[in-house]
Amino acid sequence: MSTAVFIVGYCIILFGMGIMLIGSIGILRLPDFFSRTHAASMVDTVGIGIVVVGIAVTQGLSYDSLKVLVAGAFLMLTNPVAAHSLARAALKAGERPWTRRKIEKHEEEEA
Repeated sequence: MSTAVFIVGYCIILFGMGIMLIGSIGILRLPDFFSRTHAASMVDTVGIGIVVVGIAVTQGLSYDSLKVLVAGAFLMLTNPVAAHSLARAALKAGERPWTRRKIEKHEEEEA
């Protein structure tokens, strides 16, 4: 395997890790459960998907890269479903999405 393939593969992996870092910051900064769940599912789906592709590139055409890509496809299918299930359960439990009106109402009460 050539050095160029490893460099390209590791650059793809670093790009995916950068997306996961940005999404993790979003999880910390977003205001409510539903926004955080959305950020977490995007981090899992997009970031891990890109990292899996980078790992497959570094492995080359082999049985191992096929297994990694199948695992990545499984993650790409299951993570959005899990996030949707969490959001529905939160709605049924009484959690309400954040709106701008909540902030305006809170500011009026303080004045």
